Amino acid sequence: MTLRAVDADNWHGCIKLSVSDEQKKYVAENAESLAQAAYQKQWYPHAIYAEDTLVGFLMFGTDEETKRIELCRFMLDKQHQGKGYGKAALMMLLELIKIRYGAISFYTSIVPGNAAAEKLYESAGFVMTGEIMWDELVMKKELA
Repeated sequence: MTLRAVDADNWHGCIKLSVSDEQKKYVAENAESLAQAAYQKQWYPHAIYAEDTLVGFLMFGTDEETKRIELCRFMLDKQHQGKGYGKAALMMLLELIKIRYGAISFYTSIVPGNAAAEKLYESAGFVMTGEIMWDELVMKKELA
């Protein structure tokens, strides 16, 4: 597994990735995320690869409102779910965040009802904070 910055070579593949119809209510379109990153430079979009196959997309950075470092987008293509790629990519991201930012509180959020995302984040050590932002449940992991 590798995380690669989105660039001229892989952006188009990233926008072709998709989730199942049932999951679409939980995940923003990757094209929207890439547009956001183009105009809001505090966001860092990355492609998720298994070997040389593009399997997913994530984006992290600093929320302007809260000043928190957070994972704001995370998705695996429907053809590549259930293979352990999500957990592996999330663990790689946590290592990248520790290297880049040090010992911090790292945040993400989930749409209520997205049990699969909640389970994944909890398996990586995220806990619910009790906060609701953007109509989403906020989760946090302490990185040491």
